Amino acid sequence: MTETRTFTAQDPIRVFLLDDHEVVRRGLADLLDAEPDISVVGDADTAAHALVRGPALRPHVAVLDVRLPDGDGISVCRELRNRMPELACLMLTSFDDEDALLDAIMAGASGYVLKQIKGSDLVSAVRTVASGQSMLDPETTARLMRSLRADPEETPSLPPELASLSPRERDILALIGDGLTNREIGRRLYLSEKTVKNHISRLLAKLGVQRRVQAAVLASHLEPQGAQQRPGR
Repeated sequence: MTETRTFTAQDPIRVFLLDDHEVVRRGLADLLDAEPDISVVGDADTAAHALVRGPALRPHVAVLDVRLPDGDGISVCRELRNRMPELACLMLTSFDDEDALLDAIMAGASGYVLKQIKGSDLVSAVRTVASGQSMLDPETTARLMRSLRADPEETPSLPPELASLSPRERDILALIGDGLTNREIGRRLYLSEKTVKNHISRLLAKLGVQRRVQAAVLASHLEPQGAQQRPGR
């Protein structure tokens, strides 16, 4: 699990911005630079530019526009995080797009917010993801999970990674998909919290993901097969 990190005026959050609109980039830079514990270290207006400049600047947080003239911010997120695994990516978009949200989660994004967000809330989101926490809009994420479960025939086929999970790991993954904490999973399955944590670390590695929310998305694929066999139901 990622450790929470604290930033100060002497050691500020280094932020990189990607948006194809200069006015938006300037507005974001002015908003964020006004905070004593945040420093905008650079920006880009295209995906190609971001992939060249971003790694050289070693930011803690990248604020990435989803829609770009030469690609998309989600692909940039995936590539930047391949080069800088500790980077937190905050996706910024004008569109309330469930497909983009799903893609952002699976690319390892730490947050996904709409451009209508208030300035103070965006500042809070940057601080949240910089500290190692996720900042995904709970309402949007919950709606995504409901739609995946309501229309299983429209979701991709069962990912092959799920076949590698043990029955116990599949039980735990299903409960992660239900939003249960480690402690709640332990109570449901009569396991210690430490044992649950160890199982989750292994199943995340098997699935090739780093975040619980990514695992929760994959858990939606268990619904058709596992809904009748949920532990404790």
